[in-house]
Amino acid sequence: MRGFNHLTLRIKNLEISIAFYCDLLGMTLVHQGKKDAYLQWGEAWICLLERDNKPPLEDHYGMDHVAFSINENEFHLLKEKIVKHQISFEREPVYRGGGLSFQFRDPDGILLEYFTGTLKKRMKTWK
Repeated sequence: MRGFNHLTLRIKNLEISIAFYCDLLGMTLVHQGKKDAYLQWGEAWICLLERDNKPPLEDHYGMDHVAFSINENEFHLLKEKIVKHQISFEREPVYRGGGLSFQFRDPDGILLEYFTGTLKKRMKTWK
């Protein structure tokens, strides 16, 4: 493996999720089909797959959350943007694991995190 490539997320409503990920989180829409969309940030990307007739996968094994790297000097600006859009924090802003962090949910309940740390910093805190 050479590094992170992409995530594919099952979502309920394509338009709502595109607005959330592009307008609020700042990703770029690369392609939109009838039931899918591809969004890019940096070198990584997300595929959104609309599955409006499937129940959520609560209480099943699978992805816990998606963490996005952000610069420390943007942390408070992004925190205020989440507050402005009346999105609740799942984990309030805190310093942990080698960086500043907070968690929130997308329109389908997928847990997201903004994190300023790195794996190297995280490993120092676990030693």
